[in-house]
Amino acid sequence: MKRRMLGTFGVLLAGAALLAGCGKSSSSSSNSGAKDAKKFPEATATATAKKGGSITIAEESDTPVKGVFLNELSDGRYDSDFMQFGNESLFATDDQYKINNKGAATFKMDRKAKTVTIEVKKGVKWSDGKQVTAKDVEYSYEIIANKASQSSRYTSSLADIVGLAEYHDGKSKKISGIEMPDGENGRKVVLHFKEMKPGMTQSGNGFFWESAAPYHYLKDVPFSKLQSSDKVRKNPLFFGPYKLSKLVRGQSATWVRNPYYYRGKAKLDKITISVISPNSASQSIKSKKFDMIDVVNSQWKEVKGTKGYNFVAQIPLSYSYMGFKVGKWDKKTGSVKMNKNSKMSNRYLRQAMGYAMNVDEVTQHYTQGLSFRVKTLVPEAFGDFYDKSVKGFPLNIKKANALLDKAGYKKKKGETYRRDPNGKKLTIHLAAMSGTTNQEAIVQNYIQQWKKIGLHVTLTTGRLLEFNSFYDKVQNDDPSVDVFMAAWSLSSEPTQDDLYGPKAPYNFTRFATSENTKLLKEMGSDKAFNHSYRVQKFHEWQQYMQKEAFVIPLYNAYSITAVNSKLVNYSTKPSKAATLWYETGFKK
Repeated sequence: MKRRMLGTFGVLLAGAALLAGCGKSSSSSSNSGAKDAKKFPEATATATAKKGGSITIAEESDTPVKGVFLNELSDGRYDSDFMQFGNESLFATDDQYKINNKGAATFKMDRKAKTVTIEVKKGVKWSDGKQVTAKDVEYSYEIIANKASQSSRYTSSLADIVGLAEYHDGKSKKISGIEMPDGENGRKVVLHFKEMKPGMTQSGNGFFWESAAPYHYLKDVPFSKLQSSDKVRKNPLFFGPYKLSKLVRGQSATWVRNPYYYRGKAKLDKITISVISPNSASQSIKSKKFDMIDVVNSQWKEVKGTKGYNFVAQIPLSYSYMGFKVGKWDKKTGSVKMNKNSKMSNRYLRQAMGYAMNVDEVTQHYTQGLSFRVKTLVPEAFGDFYDKSVKGFPLNIKKANALLDKAGYKKKKGETYRRDPNGKKLTIHLAAMSGTTNQEAIVQNYIQQWKKIGLHVTLTTGRLLEFNSFYDKVQNDDPSVDVFMAAWSLSSEPTQDDLYGPKAPYNFTRFATSENTKLLKEMGSDKAFNHSYRVQKFHEWQQYMQKEAFVIPLYNAYSITAVNSKLVNYSTKPSKAATLWYETGFKK
């Protein structure tokens, strides 16, 4: 299951030693990294793996892992990475992310009856030996929709389930549209929807949840205490191939086989994942400190050709972006409240900031083409939903200046910076994340680019923010943030409601216009079961987002992982996600 996760802006360009106005040296147009990555497979060799052995995995982060090990309450990439060995989805998919019945549960959609039936397979057990039940599936929705749990997973998409909004608003103690025909201890759940959506057969669609939560284990913990509970933070239960055996809070996790795993015995005895600084990634690869470790793209030249590893590469479903704060989250209504008079409400100002950025130069010069500018918010991987006619924001200082002039952002005689259209001094506060030692230089480069068009941009708090405090400020609409640079690890179905809808907590820019809401509705309407109509609406939305520029896509990157050459059956293919950690092991 590919769900939307908070990412780090720096993870895509980590370590690019970028100086303001970087010169075009002979290496600036080198694409050698991308050429290498294209040659690498998406998987290691497939072979019979022997039973036994331990592996170590590196998690590159300059901040401790938060450690919320419950899908319904976790939304960060690092938590997700830490719990992946036990955290199996209910569903398996094919390579196009279409749900099939090869996973822990089966799936049946009835468009006429407006239902989805989920049946957990017999023998799918939590790591304490208890069968996963219908109540465990239903309980996930209770956690998400109960206001006391403060889950950021509650969205208008999920609220299409009959009775979920009433439960969320405290008007009902039960979710009326979730039926358990064989009772709470049965294995079948029927979800009733107000409206069926075209993306429902795809994993990651956001209209129903793809995990279960252990009700028998967590039921005594009040919803308000779940996030801080030891049962979530220290001793979580999962039904995947491994169970957590040791945790060093924020730093490392050791996983051993789940003896009750429904497919059988996982190949490895033990997996340990540990946090390391991105700055020491290349040294760790060269010294073969880990069995699996991601390559920091700006360090590719240093590590390419290292013996003892197979390199596996893919372009992940993700992008980094720049967002402009134009409103606040209204907790009472659970929706976005846009402020038409906010500092960043002028679309020409937003567009000008986009056109002033030298993203192409940065990516080519420092990652040999391993990172690349993206032009729209729907990645190319989504096929015809991607609108190739959208050009994004290539560097164009002349255009940026003209846009600001047109909008009335003028300089007074002798001043370096422009004033706002009312003649007041303008300072724009940018929140950006720390990362590698060179992250500061990357961001300072962009600040210099904006200075070229007369905009005074300074860092929120005067420095880069670490991952957790950055998202704390962004999610809580801290007034010290006007613009922010972040990243998304995306869902595997292109529906945009959960990121940009009026009732989406992840709509961090807090923009909500009637046109945007209309387009989002049309993209997921009954009419959109007609593929060409849906494609047309996706294209209209991308063109609208280009024009309004509330969010400006920046870059994506190849993701290269160095995998111990003795390991087999490791794969990045979507069809292998359900069995990945069950099958990965050492060559016989």
